[in-house]
Amino acid sequence: MRVAFLYPGQGTQRPGMLHDLPDHAAVAATLTEAERILPGSSRQDTAQALESTVTTQVALCVAGVAATRALADEGVTPDAVAGHSIGAFPAAVAAGVLTFAEALVAVRHRGELMRDAYPSGYGMAAVLGLSVSHVRRMVESISTGDDPAYVAVVDTDEQIVVAGSTLALERLTTTAAHAGARRVQRLDIGVPSHCPLLDGVAGAMADHLGAVPRRRLTVPYVSDSTGRLLDDAGAVLDDLALGIATTVKWRDATAILGELGTALFIQTPPGHVLARMAGAAHPHARVIALAETGIADTAEITRRVRTRPPSPAAGALDAGT
Repeated sequence: MRVAFLYPGQGTQRPGMLHDLPDHAAVAATLTEAERILPGSSRQDTAQALESTVTTQVALCVAGVAATRALADEGVTPDAVAGHSIGAFPAAVAAGVLTFAEALVAVRHRGELMRDAYPSGYGMAAVLGLSVSHVRRMVESISTGDDPAYVAVVDTDEQIVVAGSTLALERLTTTAAHAGARRVQRLDIGVPSHCPLLDGVAGAMADHLGAVPRRRLTVPYVSDSTGRLLDDAGAVLDDLALGIATTVKWRDATAILGELGTALFIQTPPGHVLARMAGAAHPHARVIALAETGIADTAEITRRVRTRPPSPAAGALDAGT
């Protein structure tokens, strides 16, 4: 039975997220390595530190790689990986496309480019309870040349994230409430990710990642910006660069993982939001948030899932891939 690792993105960070990683030798070694690569990066997880998009993105990369290595030491490895936004970088490390050092340096560069492009006046907001088409129409109605807004993330059928100027997001909040949205929530993200406002950042990241050696993938990688399975390192590197200015299609990425026959979804720290969305999309699959379940229990559950006979439905999916 197949196991997929899910790597969360910005907005899931919380104070203490690195200090709260599992007490495991592989985690300690990863934090030491991170400190050697980027001095000061291994424990920058206070509330004040995480106000920086650069620090947050680096911390999420460190957490994802540390968790992956700890699980590997316990015999738990993925059959596929997918990362949400910045989570694509630790996913690429797990897939063998990037080294940890390459990922950390690239993530810091990405964060600095984003911060410098939009130091203030922009952000992101999640709209819950309205369809994608409804949110798209709202965004078109509130967006102006001076205060633009874009659909940035499609997490589920009724969980959509909009990026744009602060004024545009304020208009969105009012419009969505009148339209019957269950909730509109500003996210803890100070830049307008995954929209054309970051085309320049995407180009700069493409130049940066162009110097990375092309390696053979060791694990299938599902893109969050195309919602498709990628099997070429060059395509993954392009995805890492261009995805910053492209709508996240997490709903589609999760669907692809289901079609691959995934029976167990494991979300790396922090949080559990991706695990919950995977569980809602695939109610017959098992979902785990490592931050809640822990290394030992996750390893035991994975062993049980892998030795379980495949269901007829899963067998049919496997036969078609």
